[in-house]
Amino acid sequence: MKITVQQLITGMSLALSMNIITLAQTTQKLPLNNYNMKNHSIHYRNMDVNGLNIFYREAGPSHAPAILLLHGYPTSSHMFRDLIPLLSKKYHVIAPDLPGFGYSDAPDHQEFNYTFDNLTATVQGFVDQMKMKRFAIYIFDYGAPVGLRLAMNNPEKITGIISQNGNAYEEGLSKEWNPIQKYWKDPSETNRTSLKDFVSKEATFFQYHHGVSDPTLIAPEAYTLDQKFLDRPGNIEIQLDLVRDYRTNVALYPKFHEYFRANQPKTLLVWGDKDPYFLPQGAEAYKKDLPNARLKFFDTGHFALETHAGEIGEEILEFMKGLPQ
Repeated sequence: MKITVQQLITGMSLALSMNIITLAQTTQKLPLNNYNMKNHSIHYRNMDVNGLNIFYREAGPSHAPAILLLHGYPTSSHMFRDLIPLLSKKYHVIAPDLPGFGYSDAPDHQEFNYTFDNLTATVQGFVDQMKMKRFAIYIFDYGAPVGLRLAMNNPEKITGIISQNGNAYEEGLSKEWNPIQKYWKDPSETNRTSLKDFVSKEATFFQYHHGVSDPTLIAPEAYTLDQKFLDRPGNIEIQLDLVRDYRTNVALYPKFHEYFRANQPKTLLVWGDKDPYFLPQGAEAYKKDLPNARLKFFDTGHFALETHAGEIGEEILEFMKGLPQ
């Protein structure tokens, strides 16, 4: 039997129409939340805090439990770019750039006193203006001493602590801190100058890649953007001021421990165990004062979110379920 071209076209059209009808009937039976993609957009905003322009990322329902993400050196809220979409489906996520970092103002170090007390005062002003009454904090690197100061000053606001390589114990300080500790003991110009390579592109590359088994997971825009900000005129002095002031964080460690023991905040420790700066012993030390803290090590380096954002996100989502509102 011969089939004409017209018959073939007619048959194909009929089959296509039937498939479309079947697909339409099927999708009508699907729940709406499976059929329509929800919008979890990240908003990029600015706020004046104590005369400084503070850039921040915000996502998630405004009425949901809040999480404040505090970045470290040498990065910015950009480090949370993969984590925010995971958390913002259920939580109100807010991530500011600290003064001197990212897209926030970075006034000259002679115009702004770059200390961790002042960074904390800026974050406190930010939290107050955002009217954040209760929230969990994610602390990393420099964000740890800032976040823990904030927690000590506002214990009633803190629902929980997520520490990702956010050190609070001397056991966690590696030998990489030896030249910096030398500067603390003798803040001479010679010792300060010897630390200028701390902000070099080689040092930034090292921070991102050391301890990472698969370097192809490290997005080049991450360390490239960090270096762009580090290379701004005058920024090296800002960073060296903060390096010098980091000694005040170590001096506060006993106060942080008192806060832990007195308040017993629910705590999640997610730690890259190949971090060249903050050793696994620093994570384990939290358990001395917070015996109920959950500790999970990941086979990665300092910037654990670069390689394990999904896994860490899952840990945080599970942790958040158990926090007070």
